[in-house]
Amino acid sequence: MDKHTGLPVVGMVGGGQLARMTHQAAISLGQSLRVLAAGENEAAGLVAGDVTLGHHTDLDALRKFAASVDVLTFDHEHVPGEHLLTLAMEGFVIRPAPSALGFAQNKLVMREMMAGLGVPGPAFAEVSTVDDVLAFGGEHGWPVVLKASTGGYDGRGVWMLDTAQHARETVPELLEAGTALLVEEKVAMRRELSALVARSPFGQGAAYPVVETVQTGGINTEVLAPAPGLDDSRVHEAQDLALRVASTLDVTGLLAVELFETDTGLLVNELAMRPHNSGHWTMDGSRTSQFEQHLRAVLDYPLGRTDLIAPACVMANVLGASELPEMSPDERLHHLFARYPEARVHLYGKQERPGRKLGHVNFTGERMEDLRNRALLSAHWLSHAVWLDGYEIH
Repeated sequence: MDKHTGLPVVGMVGGGQLARMTHQAAISLGQSLRVLAAGENEAAGLVAGDVTLGHHTDLDALRKFAASVDVLTFDHEHVPGEHLLTLAMEGFVIRPAPSALGFAQNKLVMREMMAGLGVPGPAFAEVSTVDDVLAFGGEHGWPVVLKASTGGYDGRGVWMLDTAQHARETVPELLEAGTALLVEEKVAMRRELSALVARSPFGQGAAYPVVETVQTGGINTEVLAPAPGLDDSRVHEAQDLALRVASTLDVTGLLAVELFETDTGLLVNELAMRPHNSGHWTMDGSRTSQFEQHLRAVLDYPLGRTDLIAPACVMANVLGASELPEMSPDERLHHLFARYPEARVHLYGKQERPGRKLGHVNFTGERMEDLRNRALLSAHWLSHAVWLDGYEIH
């Protein structure tokens, strides 16, 4: 408990942009989020007033940090599960609990759990040898999707294997390197969706509007809220599924359920138990941002309203250009705000490099197509210092 404010202290493991934006939300709740960061120049470390330097794989650093806060939460899933179990056995409050977080840390464990619950998902199999992949491809057809069971994100740890020969060339090297693998069928999908929900220790749940996520090269580049043309029955199906998973796994905090929409229904892709890129739109487009909601949930406060404040909201990620623009970020912001004064810009304080998530831009309004154009133009301008007039949405 903070002796100055009388409020409980939340500690977040990880100093990235999710912790940075959670810190912003914490301020309005009377807190300065306590952060465990691996380096002083990480995104959250640049703004949070209470930063502890330490690595998320160091049990002693985790234990010391946990002892300084009332509840421990995360901005990524990469803390070793055995460390979290040790801390839980020592009496520290961890939200989400290790028993829940493990399903977001290991894709194979998640797939097996989902199958046991009867939750629809792609066909999958554990990979111990290349023959496992060859047999799977022979049964389900090529191409197949090979995934690292742990550690992958933003397209990393995912390989599309087009043929049996491609599998023979790829799988042995990964197995020899010690990579735990699973293989999944390549889903014929209409689009990708995300159902973001929150759940408190008391058991209260709240669901945000289901959104469409647009991927480019395995990285989420746009989020459209609400998902255009998604009928009410499918919205309720996605929200109910996410809330059921959250309740079954006893998730506390946010849960993002990434979904494939197919001709025959919804399939679960992956889970994340933390604020999520598909929820960044909530900072400007919802009554309660995902970051405030996560804090409310892990503190067991009543959850906030999740409805949109306008008919539509679009988020576009700002990704580093292949070549660093000559124009400074300061100048780029000047020009952007001159052209689109309504733009809501969120930059993460990161050094620019190709493909890196540097920030995002939100636009709220009436017409989704107009908002998409403005968001995409703005994000490209901030990263490249080039206006792509006449940008076509695909």
